[in-house]
Amino acid sequence: MQFHIPYHVYSSEYPTKRLALYHAIRDSIASGILHENTKLPSSRELAALYGMSRGTVSQVYDMLSSEGYISSGVGRGTFVSFLFPNQQPNDFDRHYNDLLSDWGKRLDEAHSAKDELHSTNEEARKPHLDSGQMVDFQTFGPDLQLFPAQEWHRFLYSQARLLADSSPVRSSRTTLGDGQLRASIAHYLRRTRGIAADPEQVVVCNGSAQALALAAQLFISPGDRVVVEKPSYAGAVNAFQTSGGICIHAPLDAQGIIPDNWDAKLLLVTPNRQFPTGAVLPLERRQKLLAWASEHNSLIIEDDYDSVFRHRGKSLEPLKALDREERVIYIGSFSNTLLPNVRIGYAILPLPLIPLFAKAKSLFDPHPSNLLEQRTLAAWMQSGQYERHLRRMKRVYSKKFKLLRELLNTCLSSLFEWIEGDAGLNLFGWWRHSSEQYITFRSHCSASGIFWVETSVPERADNTFRYGASFNFPRLSEESMVYGINKMRDIWLKLEARQKH
Repeated sequence: MQFHIPYHVYSSEYPTKRLALYHAIRDSIASGILHENTKLPSSRELAALYGMSRGTVSQVYDMLSSEGYISSGVGRGTFVSFLFPNQQPNDFDRHYNDLLSDWGKRLDEAHSAKDELHSTNEEARKPHLDSGQMVDFQTFGPDLQLFPAQEWHRFLYSQARLLADSSPVRSSRTTLGDGQLRASIAHYLRRTRGIAADPEQVVVCNGSAQALALAAQLFISPGDRVVVEKPSYAGAVNAFQTSGGICIHAPLDAQGIIPDNWDAKLLLVTPNRQFPTGAVLPLERRQKLLAWASEHNSLIIEDDYDSVFRHRGKSLEPLKALDREERVIYIGSFSNTLLPNVRIGYAILPLPLIPLFAKAKSLFDPHPSNLLEQRTLAAWMQSGQYERHLRRMKRVYSKKFKLLRELLNTCLSSLFEWIEGDAGLNLFGWWRHSSEQYITFRSHCSASGIFWVETSVPERADNTFRYGASFNFPRLSEESMVYGINKMRDIWLKLEARQKH
């Protein structure tokens, strides 16, 4: 039986084994190390563990029992019965807030609000099903059945052996990421996205969120204005506001963000596939954004979110490929093509910013924290097998994309105004009717096991919202999508009939 208390520490403080054992157990219980209902060793086991007689252990157990710390019963064993008292929340919060920096307080406030909203939304989404199967358009991520696990593991084991047998090479294992992966990413982006990036411009991050957070900390001071799309990625908004930034929410139309003469230091934009609507920014607007950045001496963070899977047409050039003044930080991720627990993202930096990013990242990751996965991905990309994997995923996802688009347009166009898109792993539409009708419809769909990702945008000062729905499809079968969308149509028809009567 595993049982650990600091007995040997106490044995140097107390003259007898009995007192040392008593205080070691009692203090472990009182401090919360031994929780309520923890089973203690028998007197025989404990005596053998610490080299004392069973009689001494029995005396200690009797003392602790008389004080209410433990309880025992014949044939049941001995258990901790003392409930460790929680610290008073008000005292904890007061001391906690006194210690926090301004940045820490903003972080706490932002995430407290986010957690409260998340809890409320999760409560509304709990699947209390009336009947039928559940169809979850909420879950985002790749179809794991398409991932070549054996192939990935083969590269993984090969790189593990090489790393074990090699001496550290500082030049290729800097805080900016493994040199082989940085070179592979630069080559991949040159060929597939038209971005003339050198390996030294690539920073490998633990997902794209880390790149956004570093940029926020580096470039945003309290009171700085930052332009974000409305709606946009909530994680980025939290990062900017935590750094003290004031977010300007720029409106969208069917073509994405509408350029304006903003007085701002920074712009976050998703031109190749707006999140969450999927709108694609036309070339003319891209050029206007670059002109704005030049005129205002501002930076643009281009998040190339979810654009690797293009189902039709040819993608436009990223802002980074059009940038001639080194004003664009380009951020991408492999999260949609790798296993969910392999978090690898990257940023392509203007050359003057590389030393600064290196200093900032070294505070959190002085050495690559996932070097084995980075080396594995680099070898996979260099072999050509990664792009083969992409081509297979594109074939499957394009088929699902086409089916879902047809279902939504055929069955639910009277409910949602669908945003036309050519890429990505979800389809998005704006609700056409009243907020009350949306909430009723959503409630009935949830009760029937149909779930989607909700977007709500404040419209006026009277706290009314414009609702949108995003339908993620990679992990769903074609049969599930057909069932889910038809079920949504039937629910709306029943609600309409009820209103008429």
